[in-house]
Amino acid sequence: MLNDAGKKAAAGTAAAALALGTAGAAVPSAHAVAGRPGSGPAPRPAGLAWKPCPAQDPWEGGRIKDLQCASIRVPLDYARPDGEQVTLRLTRARHTASESQGVVLLNRGGPGAHGRDLPAFFTGSLPGKVAASYDWIGFDPRGVGASEPSLTCDPTYQDPGRARPDTIPAGAAEERAWKARAKAYADDCAGKYRTVLPHMGTADWARDMDEIRKALGQRKINYFGYSYGGYLGAVYATMFPKHVRRMVLDSVPRPSGVWYENNVDQNIAFEKRIRVYFRWIARHHETYGLGTTGREVTAAYAKARAALKAAPIDGRIGPAELDDIFLSDGYGDGTWASHARALSAYVNRDDHAPLRKAWRPFGQRQQNAYAVYTAVECRDEAWPRDWSRWHDDATRLYRQGYRFETWSNTWYNAPCAFWGVPGGPRPEVRGTATLPPILLVQATEDAATPYAGALETHRRFPTSRLLVQAGGGNHGVTLGGDRCVDGAVAAYFAGGELPASRPGPDASCAAPPAPEPAKAAKPGKNGPESTGHVTADQRAAHR
Repeated sequence: MLNDAGKKAAAGTAAAALALGTAGAAVPSAHAVAGRPGSGPAPRPAGLAWKPCPAQDPWEGGRIKDLQCASIRVPLDYARPDGEQVTLRLTRARHTASESQGVVLLNRGGPGAHGRDLPAFFTGSLPGKVAASYDWIGFDPRGVGASEPSLTCDPTYQDPGRARPDTIPAGAAEERAWKARAKAYADDCAGKYRTVLPHMGTADWARDMDEIRKALGQRKINYFGYSYGGYLGAVYATMFPKHVRRMVLDSVPRPSGVWYENNVDQNIAFEKRIRVYFRWIARHHETYGLGTTGREVTAAYAKARAALKAAPIDGRIGPAELDDIFLSDGYGDGTWASHARALSAYVNRDDHAPLRKAWRPFGQRQQNAYAVYTAVECRDEAWPRDWSRWHDDATRLYRQGYRFETWSNTWYNAPCAFWGVPGGPRPEVRGTATLPPILLVQATEDAATPYAGALETHRRFPTSRLLVQAGGGNHGVTLGGDRCVDGAVAAYFAGGELPASRPGPDASCAAPPAPEPAKAAKPGKNGPESTGHVTADQRAAHR
């Protein structure tokens, strides 16, 4: 689920965050301790042959050159463990402390986001003592990136070689054309991967994680997941509670809304978030000249959409691509300033260059991420097969004023209406009183995974603790530079320290202020990525 929202914290910030008493003034003193050392390796040999990763990897470039690489073969169908196998690719940053606290499996989200670069990001972002005490394990889940098979379906759905049709249909004919495009994508996936698609659900991914645990020779694992990775962690904890030591689930989808209802919820949440952004632009009218009210900025955006529909930039950047660019601003504020400048340049000076720079077409990684996103989400639950449900929900929300993301999100998920294999049953998510305490992290104004998801997950896991970033709207907040949040996560990994339990959220961190036009940070390169059709693994990396 994340417009590279996982920005590295400054070294000084991380060091300060480790001190248990200064993890953040809003975090109460810890009254619980999770997963003390002592869960030794399982009585079986590790089954992984680690070797240095290449200096240049076909998928990761030079980002994994300082890590170790390995692979593991797991059953395609766990009901037939001796049948066809799939290959998962892993990376490792080894512990350097004299005593190890075990392994931490990492997941960026999506579903569909790559993960083999994450150990480098976490060890470079966490306090040194915390990073040194674990083996950090990244992996490309089944279907993703370097794992085999690596899924890619009809590339013209997301990138037809020209500007995509406007996602907001002007009438029944345009809606039928989009439906036909979505069905063609689903049919192409079914034709290529008919034997694979039935085994692409979250439960399959959780079983894969347990096979990784076994191959690592561990009785229990630690885990960190952003966005969809939080849901994956919750499913794993439900299926394999005896193998959980510590878990951090950051920006968690609502389990009861998987996945159609959650996407409807997103349409409302993204509208609210983009209005916050447009009001921010209005407050800086002297810089951007797009209006002094959110309504005026909205009108300027609509003007840009109409102009791009009439004459796409280079024939490639039309209204759908403009929405892609600005969707990332719903995931995080790191691009607010640069995108406001791009919109201003286009509207006020007919300068196309900044929008060209902001737009990133779907490449190999994005096509793969989207194919896996659809494969997992369409498999996890039984999506509506009657198009009238989709049409009615989108039309109702659009007429109610939720216009920014409603139709775009509808078409992003529409292949599930025509998917080649049935979906469901939805994985169960439920903790027990004996599950080690897990830490949930959530920004209260997150649009990609609205706050209700964290609250519901908190209720479903009686031993969990919920840390909120009050008023924050960025998706995937850990290691994004918030000393309070980062300190609490570091303290948990260092010694199992958790905030005291209380009704509702257990602890709160104040959200950082909105960026200033001249100081807006560039989004990070290695953390969670905004999972839309925005950049890299975008939408697929942030659900």
